Amino acid sequence: MKTKSDLINGLSIANRILFNEGVVDAFGHVSARNPDNAEHFFLARNMAPNTVTAGDVLEHDLDGNVIEDDRKPYLERFIHGEIYRNRPDVMAIVHSHSPSIVPFSVVKSVPLRPVCHMSCFIHDYAPIYEIRDHSDAPTDLLISNQDLGQSLAETLGERNTVLMRGHGSTVVADSLMRVVYRAVYLEVNAKLQAQAMSLGEVTYLSKEEAEVAMVNVEGQMVRAWNHWKANVTL
Repeated sequence: MKTKSDLINGLSIANRILFNEGVVDAFGHVSARNPDNAEHFFLARNMAPNTVTAGDVLEHDLDGNVIEDDRKPYLERFIHGEIYRNRPDVMAIVHSHSPSIVPFSVVKSVPLRPVCHMSCFIHDYAPIYEIRDHSDAPTDLLISNQDLGQSLAETLGERNTVLMRGHGSTVVADSLMRVVYRAVYLEVNAKLQAQAMSLGEVTYLSKEEAEVAMVNVEGQMVRAWNHWKANVTL
């Protein structure tokens, strides 16, 4: 996706892929950093992901302000702005409430860990963001301001994914294609891990296996993108 126009069209496709693959439903969102201005990012207006077209994509600054457009933005746009602020290497982000992930966000004794080579980007485990630790009053669990966005970005740190207690997950990558790949296989990994745990003791990927797999498996992510894209109706 070499140009800004390509990227915006890619966001439309990404939203529909994530819906088709069960990562998002009526809620959830995917963004991409503006390749021409690292202080801005693209994110659809407040709408169901499977209905997003290129014309629905808004440009935001890192504070979450929409640039020259009065259409309603997503409430949790601060997830994206604060992670982009903290992580110059991140070029795309997916936030979702995928159903297999949520149980791992509420059970502290069972971390989400990589069980197959396709989910190598998890590395050793996915940390959990606890919103109660960052608010003096009860919240609705949503990242609805910059302070909460900043605390989520700090919990993510240098990792590729963070779970959010009772909420879902946020996944990051250096490209739109890669972040979609990771979001899909994070959900797949959660299903596989739960199934494996029901059978007995689980052997997880080692750190070394995960590092090698990231190079070899994610190097073929365009194959997955093209497969999923073929099933998208625009």
